Amino acid sequence: MRHFRLSIGVTVILMGLAGWWGYEHRGMAGLLQALWITAVLGVLEVSLSFDNAVVNASVLRGWNEFWRKLFLTVGILVAVFGMRLLFPLVIVSAATGLGLIEVWHMAIDNPTEYSRHLTEKHAEVAAFGGAFLMLVFLNFLFDEEKELHWLGWIEEKVGKYGTEGLAIMLTLLAVCGAMYLMPPARKLPVLIAGVTGVLIYIGVQWLSGLLEKEEEDPTVGKMIAQGSIGGFLYLEVLDASFSFDGVIGAFAITNDVVIIMLGLAIGAMFVRSMTVFLVYKGTLEEFVYLEHGAHYAIGILALIMFLSVHYHVPEWFTGLSGLAFILVSLWSSVRYRRRVEAREAGLGD
Repeated sequence: MRHFRLSIGVTVILMGLAGWWGYEHRGMAGLLQALWITAVLGVLEVSLSFDNAVVNASVLRGWNEFWRKLFLTVGILVAVFGMRLLFPLVIVSAATGLGLIEVWHMAIDNPTEYSRHLTEKHAEVAAFGGAFLMLVFLNFLFDEEKELHWLGWIEEKVGKYGTEGLAIMLTLLAVCGAMYLMPPARKLPVLIAGVTGVLIYIGVQWLSGLLEKEEEDPTVGKMIAQGSIGGFLYLEVLDASFSFDGVIGAFAITNDVVIIMLGLAIGAMFVRSMTVFLVYKGTLEEFVYLEHGAHYAIGILALIMFLSVHYHVPEWFTGLSGLAFILVSLWSSVRYRRRVEAREAGLGD
């Protein structure tokens, strides 16, 4: 429970701010409505990002305490204010040519117009996020060093013959497929966004590898934990790929940008708390297929993002599809642990 104390405290404060904001604008009815919508958005964010927490934990468990705390403090500020407030403002600013202050006033005074400009850029953002997440999934799937294979010999064979080059090729084909779904005027922006997602993933991986080599220098090694800066950037871009999908989905519930930020911030805090819980409780070691389930959920989310450039995919389907993989992976993990215990008991006899 101690891992969730900060999230609970922040939730109380943010719910209070949401209630005040609603009361100031629409009285008691506005207060109740604001509290309800904020709570719904918080739950929506957690349901869409639980697999994000699992993947975060799989990376963080190899870090030292300094970099863990940096991600869970500075990282949460970037996640809440950067990705869920500033990033959408920057997108609308780029789309309209207005300054950030003007866009903020638009979001407050004319939320319908703000959400229209934001959703108009959904295809480009979805192509970027889909490309990055697809590479996260495929490179996990093609990891030949994995000792456990959730799908048995099929996954083992895929891991044996899959390479990072194949992952990039498949992702670029998916980007081209998304581009094909767009009208002529939108094809090039979607292609550029998808290729940018691929390039950023490759750049982060390159930076991580570079730091691993520099780690051999004992002076540098004292200052930089192995791959931690690259890993930090990797997790922040991963969070960005998840978070903007939640922002777009939130506008289906309300156009109030303040309520959206507060609700998604609550969800982001709980995702961070779940990450801490998974790391310090050794949950990934106990439920050995949980990481697999999270990555398969990310693969499905990537496909949904590519399809969403043209087709509307309900947020409930996105959330439930990821949750289904998580639950099945937990069930598989329990079965695996029981088989191991039964085998060890048999050897003991």
